[in-house]
Amino acid sequence: MKAAQIHRQGPPEVLVYEDVPVPEVHAGDVLVRNEAAGINFADIERRRAGYYPVPVTRFPSILGGEYAGEVVAVGDGVTDVKVGDRVFGIIDVKGDGCYAQYVKARAGDVYPLPDGISPADATALLIQGLTAYFLIRDGVRLAKDDSVLILAAAGGVGSLAVQIARILGAGRIIGAASTPEKRRSVLDLGADAAIDYTEPGWHEEVRRLTDGWGVDGALAAAGGEVFRETLAGLAPRARVAIFGGANGELPGVDFAAEMSQGRLAMNQTVGFFNLRYYEAHARAEMRQALAELAEYVRSGRLRLDHGRQLPLSEAAEAHRLIETRQTTGKVVLLPWAD
Repeated sequence: MKAAQIHRQGPPEVLVYEDVPVPEVHAGDVLVRNEAAGINFADIERRRAGYYPVPVTRFPSILGGEYAGEVVAVGDGVTDVKVGDRVFGIIDVKGDGCYAQYVKARAGDVYPLPDGISPADATALLIQGLTAYFLIRDGVRLAKDDSVLILAAAGGVGSLAVQIARILGAGRIIGAASTPEKRRSVLDLGADAAIDYTEPGWHEEVRRLTDGWGVDGALAAAGGEVFRETLAGLAPRARVAIFGGANGELPGVDFAAEMSQGRLAMNQTVGFFNLRYYEAHARAEMRQALAELAEYVRSGRLRLDHGRQLPLSEAAEAHRLIETRQTTGKVVLLPWAD
């Protein structure tokens, strides 16, 4: 089969499109003919040896955590999944990933592909869709009519979070993005306002948009100065959920200094979000969330924006486009497009 894998870490060009053996199916496994491989920023971090909790430990290594397609083989002991089933899922990144024409997964980790949802759309519902859903529901504990600030609002997670916040009853939604084109996209997704988080002092615009009060919740996709500005735009008792880390920096904030300057002194809560908690401890919640997300898509309330769909052979180019912030929404590799 064809796969895009790395023999070392480095720039996008280390992704090599080449022939590799089809994975062997063992007891408890299923083999999926992969029709869509979703790309997440975590893939880029693992490729370039950036910040990510699960580093690449062996080479060559196939990247990618999301797949969608048809089951073509099952291992001994598998009873809940059969050949011909249409499925999608997230695999353990400690092994080979999904930038490949065939993917091996544990039978207990696959989900039925929802009716009316294409394989490419299904990948958007997985890591990014579930992250956006749980960030809004659990991370900032959104209540009806709460205001919310969403950083990187034109990206894969952010573009979904804007819409999910609206579905779940948010009041004012403020999206932050780095370019005029991306800010127009954020408004088109349903945000009430779109601001430029590359401008110094942008938290003042957040306060202006909330009549001086600040936002009740914030999704912070980066650390450093962006995070400090986020803190400055919070309302009393606000909740901040930190996810990602696209600038390669953990927040690194002097919380004592922030409090002495009047920020984080009004009972605000800052927490770190990790989807793997749900994978390890709340599988039933993941299944229910995927069902809800699929229904949002079918009803037209959740629009999936595929920034690009590229052949698997162009995996390196896909990484380059994401890394240089030239995409919006979900980027998907098509393993059989060549």
